[in-house]
Amino acid sequence: QVQLVESGGGLVQAGGSLRLSCAASGRTFSRYGMGWFRQAPGKEREFVAAISWSGGSTYYRDSVKGRFTISRDNAKNTVVLQMNSLKSEDTAVYYCAAGPSPVVTAREGGYDYWGQGTQVTVSS
Repeated sequence: QVQLVESGGGLVQAGGSLRLSCAASGRTFSRYGMGWFRQAPGKEREFVAAISWSGGSTYYRDSVKGRFTISRDNAKNTVVLQMNSLKSEDTAVYYCAAGPSPVVTAREGGYDYWGQGTQVTVSS
């Protein structure tokens, strides 16, 4: 069982930055692949970024490549999404997710545990 709690969301102007954190409970955090997803109003939830167990592999959706960076600290049971050069289209509720796959995956089905989400609003 893994519990996930996101933090760091808020309101930022276009071009600004935010740092989302996800704190995970459980002693087996290092055995979970981690991902970030987002859901904008009226839209389906979509994949944003993923990181492998060790942090050695990462994967991003095309629209955030070069702007967002996912990282993890297994000693602290945390995963971070650093978001730079934010755009209005990045506005959404961002969710942290954990899954058993040792490789990065963009599939929602690859994740068993989800956080409650944190709101990110980018004003233009």
